[in-house]
Amino acid sequence: MKLYYRAVNQDGSTVTGLIEARDEKEVVGYLRSRQLIPVKIIPAANRSILHYIPFLNRPTFNEKVVFTRQLSSMLASGLTLMQALEILKNQMQTPALEEMNQSLITEIQNGKPFSAAITKHPKFFSPVYVALIKTAESSGLLDKVLQRIAENLEKEQELKSSIRNALMYPVIVVVVMIIVLVIMMIFVIPQLFELYGSLDIDLPLSTRIIIGMSDFFKNYLLIILIVVAASGFYIRSWYKKSDGRRTVDKYMLKIPVVGKLIKEMMMAEFTRTLGLLIGAGSLVVESLIKSSEVVGNVVYRDEILLLSKRVEKGISIGDAMDATPLFPPIVIEMAKIGEQTGKLDESLLKASEYFEREVQQTVKTLTTLMEPAIMVILALAVAFLIFAVITPIYGLISSIN
Repeated sequence: MKLYYRAVNQDGSTVTGLIEARDEKEVVGYLRSRQLIPVKIIPAANRSILHYIPFLNRPTFNEKVVFTRQLSSMLASGLTLMQALEILKNQMQTPALEEMNQSLITEIQNGKPFSAAITKHPKFFSPVYVALIKTAESSGLLDKVLQRIAENLEKEQELKSSIRNALMYPVIVVVVMIIVLVIMMIFVIPQLFELYGSLDIDLPLSTRIIIGMSDFFKNYLLIILIVVAASGFYIRSWYKKSDGRRTVDKYMLKIPVVGKLIKEMMMAEFTRTLGLLIGAGSLVVESLIKSSEVVGNVVYRDEILLLSKRVEKGISIGDAMDATPLFPPIVIEMAKIGEQTGKLDESLLKASEYFEREVQQTVKTLTTLMEPAIMVILALAVAFLIFAVITPIYGLISSIN
């Protein structure tokens, strides 16, 4: 019979395929002879449709939070790591999570530590996650560190959700406005102005502008779509390069309100992650390097890496931060106070809570500014369209009278 298998090679890459075999044992022997670690073996006919749809088969951020929280609770209740993973395997909702969990079990059965097992799944476990687990294993506080990771992930999820929900309305309004405008230009306006053409009347400037725009959309829609798609592809490729991303990230910080929001988000993520790593027992320099990976802005990432080099030379974190304008005074002062009191992790976590509140306030300010601006633009566009349509009719009536 045909069996589907998923395995992991020595480099940690996933290998899948179909093989003709009598039973699962034969497949296991075949994979091990090729230095592959079997993760899952099932009859080919039993494969879920989710296996063929990568988007649906991809683990979500919420599933990572739930996995971490449940694993922490089970370890705290006295279960061993293997027992907890075996229980979680039966609760997985997606094939991807089930296979990942089985891979962790297999790796641990082969004698590898949990921190080494999760490195095989970088899309699910970030470098910060791995560093925290590695520190927890050396201190014997895996359940407590997992709990702190879960709390950190929940705060990150809450912050992103608040931003996404606040910006949802303006985005929907803009998208609907663009769709309606395109439909009007392609289907409605041409029919209306065919009537004006048959009447042989002089059209005002506003009406000629609308007609020209409508003709352009109608005749060159395919070219417009190709240009937009090609431009998007080029910009995305350019942004992936180091110079392109650095240029974009640098100028994003200078945009009014938006730049302030990005800075506050970077500080919230940085201080929370750094405080979590230091609190778990990780070295300060290593914690700074790992924290640089969570910020989404290259300018801040480079500055944090430079900060780690200064600290490595013996400079305190507060003094090292004071040498750059990217770190606000409150972060510098909290870092200095934390170093003086020996509670650097707690000071950084308090700073992160402050910036989370600031992010939410800035998002409210941004949406408050965007909504009336969008309404004004929409009103002006509608008014211009109505004026362009009605003016020829008014002129025709006046000529008749």
